[in-house]
Amino acid sequence: MQSDSKVEALFVGERVIAENSDLSRELYDKSRFGYPLEDGKFQLSLVEAFYLLKKGKLVVKDYRGKELSERAFIRRAKKYDSKFWIRFCVFNDLRSRGYIVKTALKFGADFRVYPRGVKPGEDHAKWIVYPVHESEVLTWYDFAAKNRVAHSTRKKLLIAIVDEEGDVTYYEIRWLRP
Repeated sequence: MQSDSKVEALFVGERVIAENSDLSRELYDKSRFGYPLEDGKFQLSLVEAFYLLKKGKLVVKDYRGKELSERAFIRRAKKYDSKFWIRFCVFNDLRSRGYIVKTALKFGADFRVYPRGVKPGEDHAKWIVYPVHESEVLTWYDFAAKNRVAHSTRKKLLIAIVDEEGDVTYYEIRWLRP
């Protein structure tokens, strides 16, 4: 991919739709950004799109064709997802460590994370991740429910605690039989 080339995308509701292009396909094939649609375009989650926008690989436009700045993107994303920034901090941290991170709504979690070198479809995710702000309260019921989901999907549970500076600390949780 040429360093000055950018994928064009449209902010549509709770997702971003990237153009049908060789650059879009390359982002998907090499790093699994997005999800291929039938028309050759790619659907990106809000955190994927913002990550690529910050990396200079994506230009996001609104329905009028106006290019969105990072600040405008965040403002719009927060309308659809009040925890957008917390989720983005975790997504960004994991991607910068070389992991492939995908949404995990069907697993009842925020993200599923694949070990380094493994792409979705080649093998299963190792973890499901729940991003939480350090000031957020998590009840024992919520905690047990998250652990149960991880156990039933045969994945390890990571609770990702995001502090005020956007730094992330991970805690792996698992069932133990004494």
